[in-house]
Amino acid sequence: MTKPLTTADLDQRSKLHEVFALPQGRALEICLKLQTAILQHKLTPGLKLSEDEVGEIYGVSRTVVRAALQALAHSGLVAMEKNRGAFVAKPSIREAHEVFQARALIEPAVARLAADVITDRQLAQLHAHLDAEHAALHAGDMGKALFLSGSFHTEIADIADHRVFAGMIRSLISRSSLIIALYWKRSDTACESHSHHALMNAFEKRDGAAAEKIQKSHIVDLHSGLDLREKSALGRSLGEALGNG
Repeated sequence: MTKPLTTADLDQRSKLHEVFALPQGRALEICLKLQTAILQHKLTPGLKLSEDEVGEIYGVSRTVVRAALQALAHSGLVAMEKNRGAFVAKPSIREAHEVFQARALIEPAVARLAADVITDRQLAQLHAHLDAEHAALHAGDMGKALFLSGSFHTEIADIADHRVFAGMIRSLISRSSLIIALYWKRSDTACESHSHHALMNAFEKRDGAAAEKIQKSHIVDLHSGLDLREKSALGRSLGEALGNG
């Protein structure tokens, strides 16, 4: 039986944490907690991230919180505004188009590379990842399902073993999460399970051409699922979102 994957396992494997230039310690820990909350849509685009409130929630100083927020700002997940503070980044319509256009160019080629080199062990890991994604969907935890869908894509990039592409995809996936939180118009999760299953079939056959074609269609479909009109992002308060963090 495949061991169930925890969010911590998936974060480590997806290497989304590597975008932060922070040493081990409380600042990195808070940074990762805030990142997960953003990627799981607990913290919505445009929400103010008060240093005092974050510090109170996690029991750390403003200095530690400030370091975490600055690292998140460097990754594009947080926007720092002069005299106003830190906010969860709110991507523009132009950025939304550009992010998915970039993904449509890069990810199909990376899927082909992955299909050419994937091992049986890596296939088993991807299957376990899909099981975790389905479990989140069945539990009605759409935020977690979205997080898992995104990290499925970063796992493929790491299997391809192309460091430059992998780094670009991790950044694009993080920004995609914000875009989907703000502009997604469908009621289902961002990555429909049939697309991921089709990719798995291509990987099992080591069919690079098929993997490339499926991934291209998948990203185009995600792009078409965006309602790219100006809107406000409404959600819970910071305390409600992180109260149990």
